[in-house]
Amino acid sequence: MSTYGRAEVEETPRFNRVLARNIEALCKARDEEGAQKSVEERASDAITRFTGSMRFVYLHAALFGTWILWNLGWIPGLTPFDPSFVVLAMIASVEAIFLSTFVLISQNRMQAQAERRAELDLQISLLAEHEVTQIVQVLDAVARHLGVEIGERRDVQEAKHDIDPTAVLKAIEERQENGVSAPGHDNAGPARG
Repeated sequence: MSTYGRAEVEETPRFNRVLARNIEALCKARDEEGAQKSVEERASDAITRFTGSMRFVYLHAALFGTWILWNLGWIPGLTPFDPSFVVLAMIASVEAIFLSTFVLISQNRMQAQAERRAELDLQISLLAEHEVTQIVQVLDAVARHLGVEIGERRDVQEAKHDIDPTAVLKAIEERQENGVSAPGHDNAGPARG
């Protein structure tokens, strides 16, 4: 069972059948992705989750606090064993090295997941744009057949052509290279192929 609650999706009337199917498919893909994780990845995730929790903070506060009080000689009956705190500093440094490595492993995997999702978003957006283009072509043909007057035909003509994503990327890169952060409106309109 997915952590996203399949039963809730099926029982909730606000979702139509297609949306419920899509949610189910995404949950299944996440479950399969989680099942394919190696032992090392699971261990890294568990360590990262624990070290990013308040329990970890409380544990360290207690351990390091006790260590410091003990080695300052403030706990009666206990002889300091690390009065210069060299051992404590070494332990903290080694721990920081390993923890940062575990965090980087998790971040690398999360980045790969984000890239796959971005690719999926792009493909869906391109498909939706193509479908909208087809709809505009049909509506324009129907409007012409029925003699319906459309105010600005240039916009309709532009909308009847698919957008070339590589031309859009190239235009964005050129603007960024020229120091322009956001694309402005020009007379050429969006790049369409």
